Amino acid sequence: MIIRVKAVPGARCDQIVGRLGDRLKIRVAAPPEAGKANRAIAGLLAKALNLRAREVTIVAGHASSEKSFVAVGVDLDSTAAALGLSSD
Repeated sequence: MIIRVKAVPGARCDQIVGRLGDRLKIRVAAPPEAGKANRAIAGLLAKALNLRAREVTIVAGHASSEKSFVAVGVDLDSTAAALGLSSD
């Protein structure tokens, strides 16, 4: 399952904010350097989806605020429910 993200690094705390257009807005405290924010977002998504950290990986947008992650072993309905979103 591909999860499209709008990343906000350098926030006060790690938080999945909700939908922002066709993306999921996520704030992380990690700075946008050396992949720290990307790892923090992947970890936050893994925790929310009850997955291992290695089951969520970034596939696009490594150096951009608009990123795409792949979560292995989840479907649209379970992902939407875990993230508090509707699947429509």
